[in-house]
Amino acid sequence: MSRKKYKTKNRGSAGQNRAETEAFLKKNRSKPDVIETPSGLQYTVKEPGTGKSPDEWSTVEVNQRILLVDNTVIKNTYDGTETDTFTMEEAIDGLKEGLPLMKEGGKFRFVVPPDLAWGKRGAGDKIGPYAALIFDIRLEKVT
Repeated sequence: MSRKKYKTKNRGSAGQNRAETEAFLKKNRSKPDVIETPSGLQYTVKEPGTGKSPDEWSTVEVNQRILLVDNTVIKNTYDGTETDTFTMEEAIDGLKEGLPLMKEGGKFRFVVPPDLAWGKRGAGDKIGPYAALIFDIRLEKVT
């Protein structure tokens, strides 16, 4: 009887992702410029920005590079001419918490733990279960 092979090449297994995530979050929180919120969201202010900040009803336009903790690039709008635009309501919990800390023109790095991202289910074929995400994000515009 043969065993089914599961697609885990890109996503990683739950146990593997959980271990990598925990190690990464622990190491990252020890950096002097990293701020951690009570929910576990970690962030670093790269450039503060001077415009307005989004609230829960805002639509935001951002440039972003989304990475896994092993530096696999999930998405990168910095390479192209298109930005990403979405409502705060559509954002994952980590960005719902983090983006209001920013001002237009600001650039932050967010490290979003799995429970503030896609948790145990992952997303698509690139983001596995229990995967933390790293967002290098510039808030271009708030409407």
